Amino acid sequence: MAGEENTRRTPEALTEEQAERMLAGMNEVIRAGEEMRKLRAEMIKVFAGFGWTQERIAQLTDMSQPAVSKQMAKHRADERQPPMRLSLDQCDAPWLEGRLWGLAEEISETCDESACCTRYVSALARGRKRFTPQSVDELRRLVEEDLRLHRTELPPGYQAAYDGISRGLDLPSQADLPLQAATGSASVRRSLARQIQRDLLRDGA
Repeated sequence: MAGEENTRRTPEALTEEQAERMLAGMNEVIRAGEEMRKLRAEMIKVFAGFGWTQERIAQLTDMSQPAVSKQMAKHRADERQPPMRLSLDQCDAPWLEGRLWGLAEEISETCDESACCTRYVSALARGRKRFTPQSVDELRRLVEEDLRLHRTELPPGYQAAYDGISRGLDLPSQADLPLQAATGSASVRRSLARQIQRDLLRDGA
């Protein structure tokens, strides 16, 4: 009787809801991987603009030199652009968002990952969160809360960096400007600003 009862309870097929839950995590990983490959290809173009050799780019990206050469060949027909500006005081939205992301990561690490923003920056790094006006507002609120709660642990430069980022994001006429002079896609600009902001915070700037 028990065997018959178990047989009757076994579903014949997954429901759409079950399949959606099962595949959601897989789809996130696949999508994040595709986005990272695209970002890496764009970064190769940026590195080439700085005059770096294919050999050096291959070492940095952990790719073979023929693979780097193939990526660079795709961009040879593009209009040649000057190297990207790397100064921190740029006012387009992706650059400011990248700075905010870098600041949040530094806060998380400084606070031994007990910061309010820790889970959020982890989701960004894994591609589970994307930059939208709503997500940027949420990250700003978390960073503001951390700066308030952990003000004795965080160097003064963290608050100063946030004040500058916040002013830029609060000026739509500035933050909504097109990506002038080129200078890379939104994802490339976020990634560069994120790293530069982190480095400057670590150097105490």
